Amino acid sequence: MASRKKVALLVETSNGYARELLQGVRAWQCEHGGWAIRLSEQSRGTRTPKWLRHWRGDGVIARVENPRIAAALRRSRLPVVDVSAALTDVPFPRVATDSKAITHLAFEHLREQGFRHFAYCGDSRHLWSVRRSEFFQEQVRGFGGTCALYTSRKRGDVHIAEEEIVLIAHWLRNLPKPVGVLACYDVRGQQVLEACKFAGLEVPADVGVIGVHNDELLCELCDPPLSSVVPNARRAGYEAAALLARMMAGDKVPSTVRQINPLGVAARPSTDVVTVNDPPVAAAVRYIREHALKGIGVKDVLRAVPMSRTLLERRFQRLLGRSPGAFISKVRIAHVKMLLATTGLPVGSIAERVGFEHTEYLSVAFRRETGMTPTKYRANHHVGWS
Repeated sequence: MASRKKVALLVETSNGYARELLQGVRAWQCEHGGWAIRLSEQSRGTRTPKWLRHWRGDGVIARVENPRIAAALRRSRLPVVDVSAALTDVPFPRVATDSKAITHLAFEHLREQGFRHFAYCGDSRHLWSVRRSEFFQEQVRGFGGTCALYTSRKRGDVHIAEEEIVLIAHWLRNLPKPVGVLACYDVRGQQVLEACKFAGLEVPADVGVIGVHNDELLCELCDPPLSSVVPNARRAGYEAAALLARMMAGDKVPSTVRQINPLGVAARPSTDVVTVNDPPVAAAVRYIREHALKGIGVKDVLRAVPMSRTLLERRFQRLLGRSPGAFISKVRIAHVKMLLATTGLPVGSIAERVGFEHTEYLSVAFRRETGMTPTKYRANHHVGWS
């Protein structure tokens, strides 16, 4: 019997994204047979552990956060898969969340709340934050707007949180209001919320805030709870494990990037407002969000917010860039995508949950919105959710 492969996981366990990566690795193991895993607690971006120099293993999955770690892993001569997006030059095959898709979801969410001013609060220590800044500005420019930027002030490798919050507060005070802010990740989003309190700004009336990674505990403990883009870190971990298995079997894998699409937006009170200067449209949007999964149509919206259908269509198109019917469909399909990726529910059961009378209607609407069938979407995104 062949001995089990020995695999080191150099992934921190201190945040939700990293823990989901590890869950994805675990899911691959459950399906394909176990590895002998070496997982040692470490902080993100710290030196590789000393034991790695003399470790007789077969492969590594690592968050390669800086050139020092990359060099140490190259010296090991082991197959390595990178599950970070911190370096410009990719020294190993990489599996990472698609930052452009993340910024698209964040921008669409803020825009559909009615925000017309936008800002990005980043962290200049991380390449992925810089990339998200570039992609978010691109989204805003495509809408015909401008995007204010905040980048962190460096002090070696240390950031003084209280000083950072004061600097963010000063930046926020000078932005046009109301403004929708994308924070590069949830910890930065938490700091933005604290900065709003310091500056005397109301959330979300003055400043709407959305983070990235959907660390549920952190987001729910924020005041108010923080909206966040939901990555598919579990899928990323699963794909990284599959890639490493190929490499350990002798396959030649190029040092390219495998992009994993995010799942959607977890909307919470930090963005829960429609700030359009049109109270009837704001009321219609709220009604749709609260009732879309009950099988409503545009006629139901018009009963809740009385006006002519033509006027409602015109106002939705002008303010939100889509018709009321298309907005209802978008809310439903977003929920379908989340259920397909995170549960094992049959498609028929999902159709019932989101207000489609027949499974066929769901399939047609889903293909129109995403370009693929529900079954194909699930095959591309679902992995080992319990």
